[in-house]
Amino acid sequence: MANIAETAIVHPNVILADDVVVEDYCVIGLPFKGMQDEQTVIGEGAIIRAGSYIYAGNRIGRYFQTGNKANIREMNTIGDNVSVGTLSVIEHHVAVHDGVRIHTQVFVPEYSILEANCWLGPNVVLTNARYPKHPDVKDELKGAHIKQNAKIGANSTLLPGIKIGCDSLIGAGSVVTKNVADGVIVVGSPAQVLRDVDY
Repeated sequence: MANIAETAIVHPNVILADDVVVEDYCVIGLPFKGMQDEQTVIGEGAIIRAGSYIYAGNRIGRYFQTGNKANIREMNTIGDNVSVGTLSVIEHHVAVHDGVRIHTQVFVPEYSILEANCWLGPNVVLTNARYPKHPDVKDELKGAHIKQNAKIGANSTLLPGIKIGCDSLIGAGSVVTKNVADGVIVVGSPAQVLRDVDY
């Protein structure tokens, strides 16, 4: 049976593996506007640390963990061995593949794709709205696509729809305004290619 703190709230639409730990003041399976009985499923070995909110409709794999006060909105698919750091926010309809590490205070907006084993450092911001005040902004949202093993350095910002290639490295504090090829290091604002990654 899952280990659920007395102060935590677990809604009826939640399926937890037997050894999941839910710490104090967490809310799991939080209903959202337009909800139609979507379930939240969290796999074995997960640790949901104090103050975290996970909305309904999430499918979360094995050995997932959060830091304190992580916020995960509805209808995401999250793989095995994923970590979401303290105060990070994952919006809805995000795909997070196996082995992804999301550090403290990272923002991942709707329709982003984080492929296997990519790494997002502290305070990384992904964006998805090219024209935020446009009347059709909700119809044109496009999140970043970060490919396998890519690493995004602390305090970097990615513009909407940016693709980061496999194994590439984004230097800390960079502002990425165009797609990044596989296996390169980019730095600066706007980010420019510095050199190839050493394998």
